[in-house]
Amino acid sequence: MTDNIVNKTGSTMSTGAPARSDRNSLSVGPNGPVLLHDVHFLEQMAHFNREKVPERQPHAKGSGAFGVFETTEDISAYTKAALFQKGAKTDMLARFSTVAGESGSPDTWRDVRGFSLKFYTDEGNYDLVGNNTPVFFIRDGIKFPHFIRSQKRLPDSGLRDNHMQWDFWTSNPETAHQVTYLMGERGLPLSWRHMNGYGSHTYMWINAAGEKFWVKYHFHTAQGMRFFDNAEAAAMAGADADYHRRDLFEAIARGEFPVWKLSVQIMPYVDAAEYRFNPFDLTKTWAHADYPLIPVGAMTLNRNPENFFAQIEQAAFSPGNTVPGIGLSPDKMLLARAFAYNDAQRNRIGTNFHQLPVNRPKVPVNTYMFDGQMAFDHSGAAPTYVPNAGGRPWADETGPADDGWEADGEMVRSAYTLHAEDDDFGQAGTLVRDVFNDAQRDALVDQVAASLLGGVREPVLGRAFAYWKSVDTGVGKRIEDKVFSGNAPKPAEGMGEG
Repeated sequence: MTDNIVNKTGSTMSTGAPARSDRNSLSVGPNGPVLLHDVHFLEQMAHFNREKVPERQPHAKGSGAFGVFETTEDISAYTKAALFQKGAKTDMLARFSTVAGESGSPDTWRDVRGFSLKFYTDEGNYDLVGNNTPVFFIRDGIKFPHFIRSQKRLPDSGLRDNHMQWDFWTSNPETAHQVTYLMGERGLPLSWRHMNGYGSHTYMWINAAGEKFWVKYHFHTAQGMRFFDNAEAAAMAGADADYHRRDLFEAIARGEFPVWKLSVQIMPYVDAAEYRFNPFDLTKTWAHADYPLIPVGAMTLNRNPENFFAQIEQAAFSPGNTVPGIGLSPDKMLLARAFAYNDAQRNRIGTNFHQLPVNRPKVPVNTYMFDGQMAFDHSGAAPTYVPNAGGRPWADETGPADDGWEADGEMVRSAYTLHAEDDDFGQAGTLVRDVFNDAQRDALVDQVAASLLGGVREPVLGRAFAYWKSVDTGVGKRIEDKVFSGNAPKPAEGMGEG
């Protein structure tokens, strides 16, 4: 691709015609005014004014690399998807990011990390869009704009604000599980290479016989999980704001290709109705004792982008991009994202973002979406409507959807129906008591207390104490005592840190 734009004798205009000069504009004499008919100058300036596209609303700061996913195990009993058949090797792209930070923010601020994957499969592109935690802050997509705004900046001062963040979190107790992860060590990964990734949502798998299963994805780093502490993260934010981006790029350039091992949890379709937790609630995990991890294969990142803007900034991901053998689920957040993500890209990089090389599938496309801004592909003189007598094929599947599920009831605006052990604080409490060790609990107490001391006021402060006492009585009391003693250490910058 780069060979096509190299001109050995000089640069050209966008039309391909030779450029007259990239150093001197056309003027009346050396000291006179610049002339309006210096088309090359005008085109350069006009394009420069439009050089950047709007940054992503969440996940603005990030980077990524290309690689390959290899399925090493036979899981055909669960899915017919071509990329998950034993021996299949699929080209892919991974993008890692922070959630709340803008495009210029430091990589090492405390935050959840995005973990977005695009697989260029033989059946079309499959996108898996998750995070470095197995859960998320909310379970209904209608809350998403409010959540993101609460983690951004105040409307008057333009500053980040702990009070605003904790106001949202404590007003929405479903956030407790994710906030516990965030305030723990996973909020400060040492590098993208040293963090796990999760599909987070529940998806559907369908096998060749038409049998359906529910599935959760777990990508475990082969490099081992490693983390910064607050002081190290703060120091790195000042020393190298692009540390994570640099680390990944330079590791691949050295030939140290990072690897993640994929395992899945499989739930039989019929189990979902009676499982003790709502299996479609994005704030919940499935117990590994109930649904153990099943190995699938590994992804290896082995090729850096040649052009950051074209291949990373313009990369577009959506969990709604599925392939045969993979479907969605009744997860309300997943269904909201299936629309919102592609629509965000239409606004950000244009109506035909899917035609850009980084987003283009490697299989032929026969779509009935036409024209729009920057349309490059077209269907010639073929019919643009369905049905047609011009011989152009169209889809006409009827009957039950092979990736669908049953639904029955009146239209309501309501939270999920609670399952036997559903609540907002139970799994967060289990994480604190049974997964964290003493040192991790101590660090959690210090982190939360320092965050609350960073400008959180009543009534939010009182709600925050009650929030953490609901997670764990002892931990909540220790946080309250440390806040009132005023001796919490300073936290790292980032989400929840002011």
